[in-house]
Amino acid sequence: MGTYKTASLIILLLAGILLSMSLFTVKEREYAIVFRLGEIMRSDYEPGLHMKMPLINNVRKFDRRVLVLDARPEFFLTSEKKNVNVDYFVEWRIKDVRRYYTAVGGQESQALQRLSRIINDGMLAEFAKRTIQEVVSGERAKIMDLVQKMANSQAQVFGVEVVDVRIKRIDLPPEVSNSVYQRMRAERTRVAKELRSRGAEAAERIRAEADRQRTVILAEAYSQSERIRGEGDAKATDIYAKAYQKDPEFYSLYRSLDAYKKAFKDKNDLLVIKPDSEFFKYFNDPKAGKQ
Repeated sequence: MGTYKTASLIILLLAGILLSMSLFTVKEREYAIVFRLGEIMRSDYEPGLHMKMPLINNVRKFDRRVLVLDARPEFFLTSEKKNVNVDYFVEWRIKDVRRYYTAVGGQESQALQRLSRIINDGMLAEFAKRTIQEVVSGERAKIMDLVQKMANSQAQVFGVEVVDVRIKRIDLPPEVSNSVYQRMRAERTRVAKELRSRGAEAAERIRAEADRQRTVILAEAYSQSERIRGEGDAKATDIYAKAYQKDPEFYSLYRSLDAYKKAFKDKNDLLVIKPDSEFFKYFNDPKAGKQ
């Protein structure tokens, strides 16, 4: 009885070991290749639990996520035969895992070497077509796009897809940096002078228009004031004439009193005149105005 139990336990244990060796899981972020004695049998496994033949089949898994190749900075010559130090990185992923394994033996380091060589060749070709100013500011995005497309077409040979190529920075030699800076400064200075010239021209035009409008407004205002003053003087004269006609004696007295008030406005005023002159007729005789 004891021997039977022991044999059963051994059989169950062996069955468990064989079952565990027959099962494998594939995660969402993985590719899996099943080999039979070193030969690729299948590589199109979906995520989940799968079976294989124990001892005969073995499984290798590869990352299917987007990976990053952070290359060390490289020097490239521009069309002006000037060296620029370019720092860039590449985003890539395995597209065809069977081809990837066949081409590079599943070694990521070999894939990175081949991919880096392709990217460098593409960068070298694109930089050689352009000036320093174009690669620094004008056509950087275009260069990255062209290199990505070129690298993607070549990387398909070993089952890799290039997702993106990004230039992090472009450093210039000191003498080239100074030359570019001086050229950019001269260009900015020229643009600034042109803008100032346009501004001064616009300011003069606005100032001249404002002066013209001011002259017109003042002329119209002066004309209107003179017309109103003339109308007022005419009305005043008419009023004075009518008042004089109603009571000439009172009018004469009123005008004389007004003249006295203006003549002796200040205590320090001094008037040298004969006492019996016409000016003082109302002082000597209150009825001097009567005829």
